[in-house]
Amino acid sequence: MSLSLPADAPHTRSLAGILPELVAALEGRSQWLAPASGAIVFVVDGLGAHNLSARSGHARFLTAARARKDVARTVFPSTTAAALTSLLTGVLPGQHGVVGYRALVPGTDIVANQLKGWDEGALDPLIWQRAQPILEAEAARGRPCFVVSKPVFVNSGFTAATLRGAEMHPAGTVTERAMIAADLVARHPGALVYVYTPDLDAAGHKFGWESDEWSAALERTDAAIGQMAAALPPGAGAIVTADHGMVDVPRHRQVLLGDGDGLTDGVRHVAGEPRMLHLYAEDGRASGVLAAWRAAEGGRSWVLARDEAIGAGLFGTVDDAVRARIGDVLVAARAGIAYYDDRVADKKPQNMVGQHGSLTPEERTVPLVRLGAFAAAR
Repeated sequence: MSLSLPADAPHTRSLAGILPELVAALEGRSQWLAPASGAIVFVVDGLGAHNLSARSGHARFLTAARARKDVARTVFPSTTAAALTSLLTGVLPGQHGVVGYRALVPGTDIVANQLKGWDEGALDPLIWQRAQPILEAEAARGRPCFVVSKPVFVNSGFTAATLRGAEMHPAGTVTERAMIAADLVARHPGALVYVYTPDLDAAGHKFGWESDEWSAALERTDAAIGQMAAALPPGAGAIVTADHGMVDVPRHRQVLLGDGDGLTDGVRHVAGEPRMLHLYAEDGRASGVLAAWRAAEGGRSWVLARDEAIGAGLFGTVDDAVRARIGDVLVAARAGIAYYDDRVADKKPQNMVGQHGSLTPEERTVPLVRLGAFAAAR
């Protein structure tokens, strides 16, 4: 059968290609960035290109700096754990192995949180994430490499998995992070600086990206980036991007899964996230799970078997060690819905408004705004 999956536009930039191009720009050999004396990648978690366009009046600096072609395509699933790992390693999830938000540890019944669950003991950050972080490789070559992020992330397992090798600079506010980044490239020739701000994503999950709270967070972020751009030393460049976009799913659009609905029959574990489920089937029941979900949900979601998703290249090239981490059946929401396993005791996740993870352009298209030396045409 035809999967009818959305196709990437020709010549679309990949989120996984950004850091390699920054390194190339520092060495004067980039194909699409001007040479630079220092480079910053500023990641605004949850800022999709569609979200930015729709709220352009709340982001006047970024809107003025951004050209129409300044977009990139994030990974699948379009979620923070998978996307940031691809950004920071330069490879797609099928190689680095972080295939979503929650995934089954092969050979166990442990469904591990690949963003926040590293300290629970199921995942070794030096082994589970299978690709060398670019900052670690560059630091080993002698390049000054820095990370500017919230203090809570400094010693996390995800940081060890993706950002090891860099010097950490914790800062509480987005403005502080922006100004520290500008200072670092000014004081360290050839520096590569990664800046991360989760404020917008947090507001979107809690209130929705169409809320006043999200717009206020965007205004603060936009102002901070404008200050950073003004403080960049001559010759330094910055890229502003994101890990994913966001769609709002009101409570009445949630699809709650429960015993007896036909969709949990034969399913041993429900993982992934609300707009992109990994379904792990009981032995011998994967085909039945696939058929049931296609019959019930195929009109509003892409429902794929594991081999179909791999064959379509959704995860990039999939290493053998990663294959079993992917669900037997994948359900990626096409309509404005989100799936929740209503059998679990913790209902707090059902309060989330802003969502992401699927294949829609709103979730996968992110800004790629060039500042400083990178604003020059190439």
